[in-house]
Amino acid sequence: MDGLTLFGALAVSAMLLCYALESRGAGYVLAFAAACAASSVYGFLQGAWPFGVVEAIWAGVAAKRWWDRREV
Repeated sequence: MDGLTLFGALAVSAMLLCYALESRGAGYVLAFAAACAASSVYGFLQGAWPFGVVEAIWAGVAAKRWWDRREV
């Protein structure tokens, strides 16, 4: 397994874990957004730009959900 594949596997695994834990707090929503951004980077580096675009959109949606949910 090369480094790029490992990075992608870790990014997608982090997305799954953080998504499952989102109900526990806003920090997990932010971590999900970061994992989506990492998955987007992976998609672009892998050459699968449609995946990269969709994951970038998900990162933005999750960041907005975090912003709305955070405690001020």
